Parts: sequence; C-alpha cells; structure tokens
Amino acid sequence: MNILIVGAGAIGVAMGATLHAAGNRISVYARGNTKQAIEAGGLHRIGLFGPLDVRAEDVSVRDDFGGFAPESFDFVLISVKTMANQQISDALAAHREILKPGAKLVIMQNGWGNDGAYLKNFPKEQICSARVITGFQRTQPNVSNITVHTAPVLLGNLYGLDVSPLEELAKGINDGGIPCQTTDNVGAALWAKMLYNCTLNPLGAVLGVHYGALGEAPEGRAIMNDLIREIFSVMTAAGYTTYWDSPEAYQEEFYRKLLPDTYNHNSSTLQDIRKKHPTEIDTLTGKIMELAAEHGIAVPVNTMLYRQIKTIEANY
Repeated sequence: MNILIVGAGAIGVAMGATLHAAGNRISVYARGNTKQAIEAGGLHRIGLFGPLDVRAEDVSVRDDFGGFAPESFDFVLISVKTMANQQISDALAAHREILKPGAKLVIMQNGWGNDGAYLKNFPKEQICSARVITGFQRTQPNVSNITVHTAPVLLGNLYGLDVSPLEELAKGINDGGIPCQTTDNVGAALWAKMLYNCTLNPLGAVLGVHYGALGEAPEGRAIMNDLIREIFSVMTAAGYTTYWDSPEAYQEEFYRKLLPDTYNHNSSTLQDIRKKHPTEIDTLTGKIMELAAEHGIAVPVNTMLYRQIKTIEANY
C-alpha cells in the first residue's frame, strides 16, 4: 500500500512508523520544524509495542499536496488537529489527482462530527473513521511515544457501507505492532471514545494531572460520574448508541478497565495546554454542548469545564 499521513503529530508519526514496518510506502504531509525533522531524521516510534525507526530516505515528506505524484495513494490517514479539517479537506480536494481511484480518507482524530468537513468535498464512499484509544505523546517533532493502550484501533465508516476495503489497512497497522481491526459499527466505538475523552480530557487538563489521578479521590470520581451521566443523556437524546445501555454500566467498565489501563497518560488536551497550543475542546466537550442545546438538555458540569479550558487558552 501507498499511504499518506496528513498531520505528523503523535498519532501520525506512530502510524507512519507502524505501517512502514509492515512493508508499506509512507509519505507525510507536514510543515515547519516537523517537516525538517522528518527530512533529517525520519520517523521513530518508541514505548509500548517496541521501537521502530524509519530512515529519512525511506519516507517522502511534502508541505504541499501538489508535490505528490498523481494517483499515488491508496489511503490517506488524517491525524491533524480537528480545527484544521476544513482547510485540509479543501486542499486535498484541490489536489484529488494524487489519490488512486477508490482511495479512502481515514479520519484518526478525537471528537464527533469530524467527517462533516470532508463530506463537503468527497463522497461518503471515500470517507472512513478510526477509533483510536491508544495513548500517544510526541517527545520530539519526529518521535512518538506510545504510553498506554486499552483496546484495538477500530476502522469503519459511519454510513453503513462495506468495510472490507479497510481490511488491508487494518492488517498493516496490526502487523506493524498496534492491534487493529475493522468494525461494522464504528459510530458506537466513536461514542465510547467520546464518553472516555470528554470525561477525562478537560478535567485532567484543568487540574494538570494524568488520567489516573482523577480517580484517586471520591470527589474526582463524583465529577466524572456527573460528566458520564450528562454525556450519556445527550448521546441518547441525539439518537446515538454505544456498547453500554446506561451510565452505570459504562462506569463499571470505566473504573474496572479503561481508567487503570490508561492510568499514567496525560491527555492531548493537557499536552496542548502545556505547549500553549489551541486544544480540540470544541469537537469534544463543545460537541456535547452543541447537541445538548439542540435537544434541550442541561449539561452544567461539561459547560463549566469547557469554559475553564477556553479561559486557559485565552490567557496563553
């Protein structure tokens, strides 16, 4: 496979190294210091699942989609920050000649509704989604550290279409060392991740602590339980479902497995705040608030955390 990584952050760098290890040709869309680091030193994955190194001469990196040859790519993995989605969608559409016929765009991001920007330019048959609940942290511009892992990467689409075209990509990720499989219900997986991320990310970022610390005090668990109940109410009212039929059922799984498995991880929201970067809060808690307003549901705990994150960003 020929694969283009769009967004060489923590996930993008790790996926590039992973898929290269499985024998695939990797190209990267990156800019600035990240582009320079990859050109000079390649891609590197460290941490869980073992180290992988891709030499600079074995990866093609460009800062303009027009720099890639026509009909180059079978898959485009989109791992940019969610606020860049419309810009990336428009730029890819302007250079759609770089995609092979039938090429798939695979969105590997936090949040809900990220496919909307791509649906404006591409048919739904080309747009796929990934649930990634593995923890990544970029320690250098071209180095990604896998810090925690609790479940396989899941690949699918939100439109009830055949997922078999994604089997080859799933095998490549799995063969490169990160567990991965396809699913016919990626929507349920993405809402499971929304429950997880919207419970942990903003709270951990506001308090400046890793995931595990949030569960050490009963007061922390009380806040997270309130968040879970609010998110579950919004999800249900909006007509979506996930793997659990009640907040209580999710809480049992959350405290028994999900939180312990990812105990030491610092959320991407906290990582962004420490770097004084914009966060993805609008496609996480902001999306919960948007859907809550549409359906007349009060979400005071989510709203307070959203406002706190926005206040932190305003004071960089």
